[in-house]
Amino acid sequence: MRVTGCSVQNKKVLSKVQNNWLLYIAAFACAFAIALFCTPFAKKLSVKFKAIDYPKKRGIHKEPIPRMGGVAIVLSFLASTAIIMPFVKEMRDPQFYGFIVGALIIAITGALDDIFGLRPRAKLAMQIVVSLIVIYSGTRIDFIMWPELIRFEALSAPITMFWIIGIINAVNLIDGLDGLAAGVSSISALCIMIMCIISGNQPAAVLAAMLAGSCFGFLPRNFNPAEVFMGDIGALFLGYVLAVSSIIGLFKSYALLAVVITGFAIALPIFDTAFAMVRRVAQGKPIMRADRGHLHHRLIDAGISHVKAVIILYAVSLVCGIIAIAIALKDVRALLVMTVFVIIMALMIFVYKKRT
Repeated sequence: MRVTGCSVQNKKVLSKVQNNWLLYIAAFACAFAIALFCTPFAKKLSVKFKAIDYPKKRGIHKEPIPRMGGVAIVLSFLASTAIIMPFVKEMRDPQFYGFIVGALIIAITGALDDIFGLRPRAKLAMQIVVSLIVIYSGTRIDFIMWPELIRFEALSAPITMFWIIGIINAVNLIDGLDGLAAGVSSISALCIMIMCIISGNQPAAVLAAMLAGSCFGFLPRNFNPAEVFMGDIGALFLGYVLAVSSIIGLFKSYALLAVVITGFAIALPIFDTAFAMVRRVAQGKPIMRADRGHLHHRLIDAGISHVKAVIILYAVSLVCGIIAIAIALKDVRALLVMTVFVIIMALMIFVYKKRT
């Protein structure tokens, strides 16, 4: 029987998964267990440092809630990294060490913001610092191939910086409902993990697996009604890891359509942030000023319950991730699905705009 090109590709994918599945499961399970164990500790730490989220006008909750739960996500990810590192040689080179240094700095920045309340300029400055550390340790977007090979040359550093800072703030901006940022980040991380497994990029797949495990371990106490919020330490850290792992795993492995694939893998934060920026500019408001115009706020204002709004946004994120995976597998049917989904999203924007 003749073996088609598609069959050969599927066999290669299956072989890669079989060779490393224990590693990916171990990375996920390790991060999950540590996050589950550390979340109560993070809650107590929040109270000790008086990192409490008090009720506010644009908020959802009516009672004070500890807001530094992201400590559990950071600790579980870093501890899992230390455990898994001996088994992945690529995780012991200067490029990876630069990633870890940046992760520590962004986590400290988030913690300081949760405790003392940093100015937006100070947070942006630290995001620039961690981006430069990542870039000059060897992780950068050098080129894309859409439709032809485009090398960024001198623009490589600023484009990479824009991507990292953009994703960090995108995740931070969607952290407005119980379990939303953690759930969406875990879905995005799982999609990135699957695509990295398909392409054979082991280090990025391991990073994504650990991030997903950390989020899932944190979710039981963060889903509505939340006992603890992840705070800026969690949101900034999640955005940072998603941004860097996508550069290592997707931009390097999927030169063709890298922008499309990566964009769909992390679609909800990107879409919501872009829409918020356009809306604020059109209204003559500062881009960084918080408002109730985000998708999750609009769903709540439309009369949808807290839990249902989060589940709807989970579903949107999951569909985007499935589209990304389908495109990565070079399934032509994904193009049709993608077109239909974009049309639906455009109609959603139009409807929500009419309601406000």
